Amino acid sequence: MKFLFDRSQLLQDADELINGDRHQNYGDASENFARIATLWSSYLGHNIKLHDVGVMMALLKISRISYDQTAKDSFVDALGYIALAGELSAEDKLINEIKKALS
Repeated sequence: MKFLFDRSQLLQDADELINGDRHQNYGDASENFARIATLWSSYLGHNIKLHDVGVMMALLKISRISYDQTAKDSFVDALGYIALAGELSAEDKLINEIKKALS
């Protein structure tokens, strides 16, 4: 069966994006997501964690995929956001442990 996209290529593209162009254009993901989390938290009146930003951005991309299943960039971006969310979930946990230790 011929597929529209190759899974390995999608993962490779996401890796290159989050460790290459996006990193160079927007800086470190944890700093960028922290800025976004601060803005969203203020706007919503609810604490948004770093990994929440990645998950919600992936959901935005999934919404776009539901409209256009041929948009490769939406698949690549969603994979990248989920990878960053997974990485940052450990950072969120560490931040919470430090806050508890300091209390």
